[in-house]
Amino acid sequence: MTFHSILFKKLEDRTKSETLITPAFFTDLNLDQIINTVTAGRQEYNLEPFFYTPLNDIDSIQYRHEIMLDLENKALFEYIKSFTQKMRTMREHLVQADKLHYKHQKERWFLDSAQIYCEAVRSLLQNLIHIDLQSRGFLSFREFLTNYTQSNEFTSLLAKTKKLTSDLSTVKYCMLIKGNSVKVRKCESEFDYSADIEKTFAKFKQDAVKDYRVEFSNSPDMNHVEANVLDLVARLYPDIFSNLSIFYDENASFPDETITVFTREIQFYISFLDYIAIFQREGLKFCYPKISISSKEISNNEGFDLALAYKLITERTSVVCNDFYLKDKERIFVVSGPNQGGKTTFARTFGQLHYLASVGCLVPGSKAKLFLFDNLFTHFEREENIQNLSGKLQDDLVRIYDILNHATSHSIIIMNEIFSSTALKDAIFLSKKVMEKITQLDILCVYVTFIDELASFNEKTVSLVSTIVPANPALRTYKIVRRPADGLSYALSIAEKYQLTYDCLKERIK
Repeated sequence: MTFHSILFKKLEDRTKSETLITPAFFTDLNLDQIINTVTAGRQEYNLEPFFYTPLNDIDSIQYRHEIMLDLENKALFEYIKSFTQKMRTMREHLVQADKLHYKHQKERWFLDSAQIYCEAVRSLLQNLIHIDLQSRGFLSFREFLTNYTQSNEFTSLLAKTKKLTSDLSTVKYCMLIKGNSVKVRKCESEFDYSADIEKTFAKFKQDAVKDYRVEFSNSPDMNHVEANVLDLVARLYPDIFSNLSIFYDENASFPDETITVFTREIQFYISFLDYIAIFQREGLKFCYPKISISSKEISNNEGFDLALAYKLITERTSVVCNDFYLKDKERIFVVSGPNQGGKTTFARTFGQLHYLASVGCLVPGSKAKLFLFDNLFTHFEREENIQNLSGKLQDDLVRIYDILNHATSHSIIIMNEIFSSTALKDAIFLSKKVMEKITQLDILCVYVTFIDELASFNEKTVSLVSTIVPANPALRTYKIVRRPADGLSYALSIAEKYQLTYDCLKERIK
């Protein structure tokens, strides 16, 4: 297998133009928060396009799963992180070299970057040789590295880098300073008396004394005196500095493009594995989901909302996990229950699971079987826009019409409390029309609602209910269970939402 990408199995996927457009449903599902956290501190790699682009076939997803499984080997994970850090240092040297003004200094920084690059590549190959790799991606990359390090291109670069570095280490000179005059000549093995002088006068040292030694600046920039001295040194060693200039001119783009691409793409895996390690340390589970493009019998055990869990962990609060499954003809989850009971969180979890699976990542839970969608649509309640004269209900209808018009039987739809701005009778009528269309298309759907009638709409619907503590209905368990809806136990919650409790009414009458 010829290596072309550690991220994309198919070359045509690798060569597609990258998008910087955030998918429309990211905000509704809080996926924007997740990806922002995953990619934080890695802006130089521009990883967002990789997370914005779902894969469209199971083998491409499996290709990424194999690589992540290999990276679960701690030794390999550390080798790859060490390599990418060296490559970052190399790029920093190249950037610094480009910023410098003085020719010889610029060329030396460039040589250092080439030396770092060669060492990083050779070290990575030596480390990969001793790892029992299983993934197609890493096996083909190791083969590529083996061939590359044996190529004339690399062996020549390595030899020239070593030779120049060795030659430059022989450059020694003396400066003779008298007034404003500075003379530079080759070092003639003069004896260094500094150690003897310090030893002789050490016995006269009393208590702490002022240190009159001058500290050199750590700034890479040279001043004009240093630059002129370096020019004089270059005249003393013309052959060495001439070879340095030739090396600079002939190797302007020495980093191999495939290795450069690998360095960026591997960050997709590193960033996500570092991210989920935060949750795993708290005992939360992740798994490699089984993906299907035909079966809609989906399930997940011990799943959770990543964005919410991250917030709860930082606040040192426990995370509640939930299970779900659909079997036979079941296609639609109708989720009902009290406010603030976890219904919207469940809907987001469902969407996050399917989307993360579609980009080849592990998903929350101990076990998961998910569906590979062609499009994911969300409709979450939005604040009414007073600048829009059409009204909230009309906006909802337009959005829903657009979703249903573009959805196929391979799509996923997540709807969260739609038609809340209209009367109950109208909301029931409109919701049933929407459910009829979703049923007709045989679409996987999560429908969060207060309308109990939808929970038993037909054989494709499954009723899920967010539960409360029986002894205290005001307390939420945040557990979502399969059972028939019974809006009675949530009457108080609904009344509170619309300020229709006895206390609220009494206060309003006053």
